[in-house]
Amino acid sequence: MQKPATRASLRGQLSAAGILIGCVGCVVITASSVYTALKMGSLPWPTIFTSITALVLLRAVGNTSLNEANITQVIMSAGSMVAGGLAFTIPGVWILGLADEVSWGEMLAVALAGTLLGLVCTSVIRRRFVEQSDLPYPIGTAAAETLIASRAGGETGRRLFASMALAGLWGVARDILGLMPALISSSALPGVALGIQNSPMRLAVGFLAGRRSMAWWAFGAVAGWLGIVTGGTALGLWNVSAAQGIVSSLGMGLMMGAGVGVVFKDVILAHVLGRGRRRSVGRGAGHVEAARWPEKAGERAGRVRFAWLTERPGLLALMVAAAALVLAFVLRLPPVACAVIVTLSFVTAVMSAQSVGQSGIDPMEIFGLIVLLMVAALSSTTQVQLFFVAGVIAVACGLAGDVMSDFKTGQIIGTDPHVLWIGQVIGALLGTGVAVAVLVALVAAYGPNAFGPDALFVSAQANVVATMVAGIPSVPAFVLGLAAGGVLYVAGIPSMMLGLGVYLPFYMTLTTVLGALVRLGWDRLQAARGAAREEADEAGIVIASGVLGGESIVGVVVALATAAGGLLG
Repeated sequence: MQKPATRASLRGQLSAAGILIGCVGCVVITASSVYTALKMGSLPWPTIFTSITALVLLRAVGNTSLNEANITQVIMSAGSMVAGGLAFTIPGVWILGLADEVSWGEMLAVALAGTLLGLVCTSVIRRRFVEQSDLPYPIGTAAAETLIASRAGGETGRRLFASMALAGLWGVARDILGLMPALISSSALPGVALGIQNSPMRLAVGFLAGRRSMAWWAFGAVAGWLGIVTGGTALGLWNVSAAQGIVSSLGMGLMMGAGVGVVFKDVILAHVLGRGRRRSVGRGAGHVEAARWPEKAGERAGRVRFAWLTERPGLLALMVAAAALVLAFVLRLPPVACAVIVTLSFVTAVMSAQSVGQSGIDPMEIFGLIVLLMVAALSSTTQVQLFFVAGVIAVACGLAGDVMSDFKTGQIIGTDPHVLWIGQVIGALLGTGVAVAVLVALVAAYGPNAFGPDALFVSAQANVVATMVAGIPSVPAFVLGLAAGGVLYVAGIPSMMLGLGVYLPFYMTLTTVLGALVRLGWDRLQAARGAAREEADEAGIVIASGVLGGESIVGVVVALATAAGGLLG
């Protein structure tokens, strides 16, 4: 159990300089994230970029603490996921021609409610999914390796920064110079996007994800896209459009079922069993609680005073109540819808933590769609309100994925999780205002008709949400996936990875599997050279982390340049 923050840890990790640098960076990163998500249909993780930027700027003012740099980058990057949650959902309102039915105040309410729910969920599930699990969190691990290497130097530093430079140059050649395509496609089956994503980052995710998870991910892709779409269409069971609807519905159901299974098995059941063990221990050893806190009484009191920020149930309950009030009185959602959103925000945040922890992917708009469809089935809501539902959940899940990844970075380098959570609060709340302001500015400058598949801002994810507002393409497939996902997870099968394979485009899975094969080849090569297993694993993780960092840095730089050019032009 990690101990709450002391005054000393607050002074050493959360400084005025760090807060100022983090807030300025948050404004820039959040603004560029909104523009990038709308323009390019993607949102690169800014974590590596902000980690290096924070460290460089803090050193310029005489601060060299890695933990302080970590907190500063947390403030910088938190708003980007809030921006993604909004940009991936709300523009669907404009795509459907309903621009007059949404105001900037309602968009702010969506972002605020999602932010509050996301922060509460991460505070509740942190221990289970970071401290007590073996999830690799590839983005968080890469950020930690980057920070450590910046101080360690030597062979570790050379490996990390060399791989980072190579991946960065690759990204420059692809995204800036246009010397190579983003997707290498050799052939196309009806309804299936075959090809290899030209992304070192995607290969690195496969390298870090783990063989078992990748095997189930690959199985889901083969079963869904080659089995249901290609095979079912060839047999005349359905047409391509219907097959794609079945696959998307089944994938969403599997991911939703996995979330339910995680909550039941890893949260509720683990809590009940854990309480039983604590009672048993308490009856036999009344000194256990005292042994957990060996410091002096004054130090313990100081720690407890700061623990209330992330561990006091009353505060978390107040945040949930505030979110519920925003949902009910600002967004005017019916009581049933409010209850579903609050309840399922926890379930989907767990799903986000699991997905990001295993694969580095956070399909936040998919989680928003799942809850949107549940609300549509259980209550009477308007089309615009359904977009609000998707937006709240997407923001909560985007923030949850970012926070949990940052918690992993903090665990590796020793950052106090309570101080880190405070940094997330600062960055997320600031990002909420910035993201909404940028959206309002873009609509005012270009008009609502600038959003859509053939418009200036393609808004790909928001267009999917707009399409799905009409309902689940295949209800039977969704129900089947929901039941199977829960049962499989409880049985020990990673149904979240299975669902990702079924849902995500086939080329993304194929590229990630290639990364896992690279890991297999790396392990065999190192074994043939006689390298120790631990040494080989560490070297591989460092190199893969550098690859992740190099491409993500280029992605953020391109995003910043694109946003500046678009806003100024």
